[in-house]
Amino acid sequence: MDFDRIGKWLGLGANLGVLLGLALLIVELSENRYLMKAQIRHQLATGIVDILQAPANNPQLAEALYRAHAGEALSPAEAYQVQLRTNALFRYWEDVHYQYRAGLYDDAEFSRQREAWKASFAASKYQAGYWCRVRGSYSPEFAAEIDGLIENGC
Repeated sequence: MDFDRIGKWLGLGANLGVLLGLALLIVELSENRYLMKAQIRHQLATGIVDILQAPANNPQLAEALYRAHAGEALSPAEAYQVQLRTNALFRYWEDVHYQYRAGLYDDAEFSRQREAWKASFAASKYQAGYWCRVRGSYSPEFAAEIDGLIENGC
């Protein structure tokens, strides 16, 4: 009889150990999710800093971007340069949009991003027209998001 009681206590202890292990695993997964979110945010921040810094470090690109956004004519090389930089910006935005849909951006943060995107389109005579030409190269969800930000649509 005593062996039976000892066996039950040992079984109960083993079950409690398993439950404690599961609880610790859940806590660790939660921490990993938080760290992953922080790492993604850092990578996104680094990405936009690089995109924004490019014209600051390249006066020729800055001039081409300025003229493009003002609606002025560009040489073929300048137009190509502006297109590459604009595609990089749109891809960055698409990544932010994806991260939001994946739950790694909260509503308040994403709302601010959307407002910045909308302001960027409003301040540029170039950007909306270029978006309308390349929108098919982006995910349908992101394209719909951006289409809703452009004042007169495509």
